Amino acid sequence: MYEWQKQIQAIVDEIDECIKKYDDDALTLSSLAAKLGYSEFHMTRKFKEISGMSFKDYLRNRKLAFALKEVRDSEKSILDIALSYGFSSNESFTRSFKGSYGVTPSEYRKNPKPVVLRTKINPFDRYLLGLGEIGMIKSTDDVKIYFVTIPAHKFLHVRNYESNGYWDFWQKQSLIPGQDCETICGLLDSVKGKLDDDGGSDSNCGAGQIMAYINDPAGRLCDWGIPRVECYGCRLSADYNGEVPEQMILTDIPDGEYIVFEHGPFDYEQECNSVEEKIEAAMSSFDYQKAGYCLDTTQGRIMYFYFNPGMYFKYIRPVRKIQKDTDK
Repeated sequence: MYEWQKQIQAIVDEIDECIKKYDDDALTLSSLAAKLGYSEFHMTRKFKEISGMSFKDYLRNRKLAFALKEVRDSEKSILDIALSYGFSSNESFTRSFKGSYGVTPSEYRKNPKPVVLRTKINPFDRYLLGLGEIGMIKSTDDVKIYFVTIPAHKFLHVRNYESNGYWDFWQKQSLIPGQDCETICGLLDSVKGKLDDDGGSDSNCGAGQIMAYINDPAGRLCDWGIPRVECYGCRLSADYNGEVPEQMILTDIPDGEYIVFEHGPFDYEQECNSVEEKIEAAMSSFDYQKAGYCLDTTQGRIMYFYFNPGMYFKYIRPVRKIQKDTDK
């Protein structure tokens, strides 16, 4: 099954690339199956077994998710968008769009409220599968450490006071109606104006979605003794005034100083654990006092965790300058 999950992940990655290029010729089941050297029947059966849906349904929903963003963000005509994503007419596109999102494309363009998009499935995850890392490659890159000032912004998110870690977070969220990973990531994917959105399609990997930890007296104690609550969401501009989904919270984050511990691109399959260990070692050994700072434990301060193997792995922690004793 491990090998098939890896193969299906390759197909899922290829689907997104083809959709981005409007390459419908390469999006046929026969062409994708041929790349893996399997029959269409065998690949179809494995795709559904691993993803929980048919190849046809997944492809249709991913195309609609990409199309929705073009309806939202571009000035292209609805017909041009429909044809770009393989729909035969404006009518067939409108019918599919409304069936999935409850509004027509033209209505959505006028009022782009959050809807649940079909996010990219990720069947191959070494942490989720309990595989650790292969470890054949060990990056020699150092962890960069630097201070930044982040302007005031807003954070749209869900939070969980009982979870401890990313996977535990989503396991516990899945027990809350309407707050499972697929629903929340799908809603966040449709939100316009995410500050960290660079056009990616994975949750927490280029699509502007990030894990965060907010200092909260009711939260769990972290390793360094600060009570915090785990959150997942996206950063938005300070003047964002869009609709807030009923299961989410929109929090004002004031401008503040932060310290960043950042590792550059790495091989996710072979280096993930070792890169994380490097960052944790850098964070635990950093001399804040020597730098004239300390971690800011003030209620409401936020820490962000960015995970994008193709670009970086970084923690952004809130800090404040140490006040000098002026009486001496």
